[in-house]
Amino acid sequence: METVSETRCFDGVQGVYRHESTATGTPMRFAVYLPPQARRGPVPVLWWLSGLTCTEENFITKAGAQRYAAEHGLALVAPDTSPRGLDLPGEHDAYDFGSGAGFYVDATQAPWASHYRMDSYVTEELPALVAARFPVDPARQGIFGHSMGGHGALVMALRDPDRFRSVSAFAPIVSPTRVPWGEKAFAGYLGDDRAAWTAYDAAELAADSAWRAPILIDQGDADPFLGTQLTPEAFVSAAQAGGIPVTLRMQPGYDHSYYFIASFMADHMAHHARLLAR
Repeated sequence: METVSETRCFDGVQGVYRHESTATGTPMRFAVYLPPQARRGPVPVLWWLSGLTCTEENFITKAGAQRYAAEHGLALVAPDTSPRGLDLPGEHDAYDFGSGAGFYVDATQAPWASHYRMDSYVTEELPALVAARFPVDPARQGIFGHSMGGHGALVMALRDPDRFRSVSAFAPIVSPTRVPWGEKAFAGYLGDDRAAWTAYDAAELAADSAWRAPILIDQGDADPFLGTQLTPEAFVSAAQAGGIPVTLRMQPGYDHSYYFIASFMADHMAHHARLLAR
């Protein structure tokens, strides 16, 4: 693993790293923030999954999370959103499919299946790498994300409640099988069998998940994607029917940007710190 950069930040260290991924077959970059408490021993780890078009850089430069991670003693890990450098046919033609838009699935369709395996990368390969290199406590993990990353965070938490203790999301795509972003991505990565898509749909998973920790979701009511792509009420209904406690906060005047994310980051970090401290 190569160190791209390490910078002092709120008495901790913000690092960016590169490695050769076996899951994607490409070089992958990811960011790790270690709070000052990590100098004394392993700390809880909180995974951030970014949205469409993003890399690991968006979160670490725009969200303002390091201040709160240092206060609560949480490590932050932010992977990229897709493999890079492949130049597959059509990979760079649209912002919502291909490069920067891996949707945190393991693709089954050619030519994506050999490299677009972001589910395995985020849930298997990268956690093992981080645990081996950094002072984090694998028994205390949380996950959160934005938009496409909110979709990934909810799906991964609901699917594996024994691994994650906390989850939250900003403007998540809660039911990708029923909105244009998800239908486009899933058809390309997973094929035409819509039954296979439900494994990556948080609203579908909520009905049978064993998850019982409280979930926090923030959504701006001025978000241009609210009515067509995000449909948070679909997840709230499914979660309530499945016995999952969820708080949806509709934030007046906020859009889909990192200005929105930064405005409520303190609340999300406190949410995770409370659950990871147990």
